[in-house]
Parts: sequence; C-alpha cells; structure tokens
Amino acid sequence: MPTNYISPISMDAISTLCEELGKNNKIKTSDYERYDVKRGLRNSDATGVMAGLTRICSVEGYYILDGERVPKEGKLSYRGYDIKDLINNCIKDNRFGYEEISWLLIFGELPTYNQLNAYREVIGACRTLPDEFVEDLIMKHPSKDIMNKMARCVMALYSFDENPDDISTANVLRQSLQLVSQFPSIMNTAYQVKRRAFYNKSMYLHPVKKDISTAEYILRQIRPDKKYDIEEARLLDICLMLHADHGGGNNSTFATRVLTSSGTDTYSAIAAGIGSLKGPRHGGANIKVSKQLDYFMENLADPTDEAQVKDMLVKVLNREAGDKSGLIYGMGHAVYTKSDPRANILKENARQLALEHGFEKEFITLENIEKLTPEVFAEFKGDDKVMCANVDLYSGLVYRVLGIPEDLFTPLFATARISGWCAHRLEEITSNGRIMRPAYKSVSKPKQYISIEERG
Repeated sequence: MPTNYISPISMDAISTLCEELGKNNKIKTSDYERYDVKRGLRNSDATGVMAGLTRICSVEGYYILDGERVPKEGKLSYRGYDIKDLINNCIKDNRFGYEEISWLLIFGELPTYNQLNAYREVIGACRTLPDEFVEDLIMKHPSKDIMNKMARCVMALYSFDENPDDISTANVLRQSLQLVSQFPSIMNTAYQVKRRAFYNKSMYLHPVKKDISTAEYILRQIRPDKKYDIEEARLLDICLMLHADHGGGNNSTFATRVLTSSGTDTYSAIAAGIGSLKGPRHGGANIKVSKQLDYFMENLADPTDEAQVKDMLVKVLNREAGDKSGLIYGMGHAVYTKSDPRANILKENARQLALEHGFEKEFITLENIEKLTPEVFAEFKGDDKVMCANVDLYSGLVYRVLGIPEDLFTPLFATARISGWCAHRLEEITSNGRIMRPAYKSVSKPKQYISIEERG
C-alpha cells in the first residue's frame, strides 16, 4: 500500500480555524428569501431555473398548469427519440446499442449501418492508451478512489495531445471520440492497480480487444478469466444507454458546460464533469443505495416482508437506523415524479438475471422500498408528494448481479456519461459563445479598516 502523505497542519489547529471560519461564512436562510435567490438554481417549487437550451436530451417529469407543478409519467428522450423506443429496438434486434446512442448524442441523428460500423471501428481502435501512460500515470500513483484517478488521467492526457488547446469543432470532436473510447480502459486499469496497492490482490491487465462492444469490453477487462455471457453484456449495455445523458441541467453536465463556456480545453472540462459525478448527491448515490440495501438485509429477519421493511423505513426517516442521515436513498428525483423511465427499464430487464444469479431477496427488498417509501412519507412525515424510485435504486444491484465491484459503480456511470458530456461540450462550443457568469449578491456589511494593533 502506498505511504500516505502526512500533512504538517495539525487537526487541532484546523479545528480552531474552523470555528473562526464558521462565524464568518454562514448565510441566513432569510437572506436567500429576502433577495429571492434560487438556492441550488432551484425555483421555490423545486423546478430547475432555466439556464440554457439544448437539442441533445429532454427530461420530463411534470407539467405546469395555472402556475402549479402537476406530476406526470417520466419521459427521457435523446435527440427527440424516447429512450424506451431506442432500448426496446436494440433488444428486439438482438444487438448492442451504446455505440449507437453515443453517435446519436454527439452527431444528432441515428447512424446508418455504415456510419455505425465505422464508429465502432473508431471506438475499438482508440481504446489503447498512449505509450508509458499506464505505468507512469496509473501504476506509479495508485488511488483509493477510481473517480479521482480517472479525473487525473483525463487531465494527464492533455500532455499526450499534440493539439490540446484547439477548441475548434473538428479538434474537440477528435478529442471526444478518443475519450469515449479510452474511458473503459482508464477505469479498469485504475481499478486493477487499486486491487494490488490497497487490497493486496492480483492485477489483471488483459490486452485491448478492439472488435467487441463497449459493454463486452468492460466485462472482459475486469474479469480474471475474461469470460462473460451475452445476457450479462446486454444488461450492462442497457445500463450504459440509460446513463449516457440526462439533459444539460444535471450537475456534472452543467459543470462541463460551465467550463466549456470559458474556452478551456476538453480535458479540463471533462475532468470537471468527473469531479461532479463523484459526489454522493449525484453519481455516487448508487453506492449509498447499495450500502442501504446491505443494512436492510443484515438487520431484518425477513427483508422480503413488507411490514418489516416499512418499520425499518420509519426508523431510517427518524434517523434511528441506516447511516442516521434520515434519507432513503434511491427514492425521489429532482424532475421525475410519477416514474423514472430509467428505473423502470432497468428493473424490467434486470429481474430475470437477478433471480438466476441468486439475488431474489435483494430484488424483492428493493421493490418493497420502492412501494412503501411514499406511504411512509405520507403517514409519518405528513408529506404526500408524488415520489418514485430513481435509477440508483436498481443500478447498484444490477452491477452486483454482473459481478462488478462497488469501486466501479460510479466510474461505470462516468464511462457511460462521457458521450453526453462530449455532446454537450460540442453543443456549447457551436451554439452559445458566451461565458457563463451568473450573479451572486453580497450580504456583507461595509466595514472600516482596523489596524493590526487594534484587532485584539
């Protein structure tokens, strides 16, 4: 295991400084209300502040009638195509779809056979990382967190690019296609190095295979024997398609667009997206759901029993169980109200494989959480708002069914979302042309300078 850097700053000193910091940084809730500031860029009814326009993705979960937010069934569309239609047609045709989705998001229309085949060839050909990259950037500096390592690797790719700062459409498109191709390789290599450095386990660095789908490539690389069955790969492919984009307003995509608007390079903008997605309020939520499921399985005599699950949910809400946060992870969404189409699709396609792989109890437990959480909120919190399961409720279990380690839950999300980030970066470059510069109201009072001798 690598030797940790020991900071020369003592935590006792930091604790004292935090007290000083706290006195001077807290902003009153009343001040936000006074100046009508949209905290979190959210309106008072929890809808998002309109910050831009996009042709890439539409996320719908409600409509506004007479100024009121009215729930409706969720709908996710890529370039105008319903995600359900895109995935169902790939299933019907018995083919992998992530590469098709990636093309659609970036180029704006569904590819022809020739375009799709050419795109797959490019993706396969670019999977190999630059010479010395793995040894110098990954193996010599293992990271406890794969997302941080992915961000570092993306930033390091800047040094391997002969034309990194050119933000012309052609150059950014080239960089984007390479990143879409390289993300699975970076993710897996970082994980294998972590296995060796922090778990004292063997690394498995298999040769790059160019003529298989992204989903197949991921499973092949992370497994010691390189073996997987086609149903496993198709389920992972569905996960990748569902996570490929979620509109311009999600935190990581917005971060990517904000940095893009400054005119910075592709690697800096994408690294910002990774940093955002790592957060437990965003992409890291699937790990929270996974740990929550473990807690239910370990602390309930029969986690498939609705009454026991309901009692536990009440305790979780009252901060008496789980991580004591009072949050039920995997439930509720900023946009979706009646349903999250991603959760529905994932649940429908994961059920059979989950049962076949011995995860029946876990699957039923999640269904109970999905069913009972709105009841618990209504009965014990007096909150009867319409609430649905979000995609994170089932994605963690799907990854477990596929034998994917928890270390890779959020990195897999990033590996899917890179297509969306690149699409939004290209749209920002070609359409907007202005640096994002929202306003912040200062609530500090004017002060007279005090000489250092008089400060006490």
